[in-house]
Amino acid sequence: MSKITERFDSRQLVETLSSVIHPAVVRVKHTALAGDASTRQYFRLQLEGGPAFSGPRTLVLMQLPQPEKNKNNNFIAIQTFLSGLSLPVPKLHHYDQANGLLFLEDCGDETLETALLQADRASLESYYIRAVDLLFTMQDEATRAIDSKCPAHSLRFDVDKLMWEMDFMLEHFVGGLKNTVLDSPTREALRGQLTRLCEVLARQPLCFTHRDFHSRNLMVREGNLVMLDFQDARMGPCQYDLASLLRDSHLQLADDLVWKMVDRFREHKQDREGTALNREDFNRVFDFMSIQRNLKAVGTFAYQSVIKNNDRYLKYIPPTLDYVKNALARQTELNPLREVLQKVLPELKKD
Repeated sequence: MSKITERFDSRQLVETLSSVIHPAVVRVKHTALAGDASTRQYFRLQLEGGPAFSGPRTLVLMQLPQPEKNKNNNFIAIQTFLSGLSLPVPKLHHYDQANGLLFLEDCGDETLETALLQADRASLESYYIRAVDLLFTMQDEATRAIDSKCPAHSLRFDVDKLMWEMDFMLEHFVGGLKNTVLDSPTREALRGQLTRLCEVLARQPLCFTHRDFHSRNLMVREGNLVMLDFQDARMGPCQYDLASLLRDSHLQLADDLVWKMVDRFREHKQDREGTALNREDFNRVFDFMSIQRNLKAVGTFAYQSVIKNNDRYLKYIPPTLDYVKNALARQTELNPLREVLQKVLPELKKD
């Protein structure tokens, strides 16, 4: 893995933070934080000051891959939009545009994933209830409030975008990691069936989607959840974020709890909208979305290994493909997709 060069030093940090946080800042120490599959780099800043210092003692510094000439940074725009709705996202203290540095509120070290790995069944369910309730609130309020000022407003999970992700999977997982060369008839048949899947998803009602709403992008702070990594938000099916959360590559939930949480979300939605939502139809789209979302995730994991020389995500591929296999088995109308996928990926065959 290549090391990203720091575009700052201690002197610059002191100058910046004494100006934007508190004039009594006299020393700033920084330590690198482990990131996920991202081109951004994160650091925790420890601020030291004299007796008059009253600002935050720690901050998180996000370093963008490179400085952006355009002031309309998506992270800032989405952060402004969500915080304006009183939704739990880190506060932005300062944006150093020239150096591509964002100074953010420190939300601690405990991700939802960390909390869940230590939880018993009752606590685990309680965390998921909080996550599903936050997801519903975010989607509902953001969808009602969104306008053209928010970059997510003009972005869609349309067929082109969904299929771009499927082609990415074919390139980096099937062709790259598995080194499988597809003949033209097989490739055309597979893309045809994937396109049909994506067409169903693209026809669903649009709502605001976080796009990466899962256990590693939710922080637990004083018992409450805070959302991270929302800069790629766009409009899509409400089941998109639900699939990200409940069919999470990093954590596998018991199926009974998954469907209980899907029911909870659907009931929130129909109560808010005053319209009954057919359970079978809703769950069908959830499965369809899970298939697409998890195939996309497998492509990302393969890309990290083959292109970025980062193998730490390879262990998540088998459980992620299990999600795909099980959803295909439930949705028999997708048998043509299942058959062609099994030819390309034998691991999708039922045991």
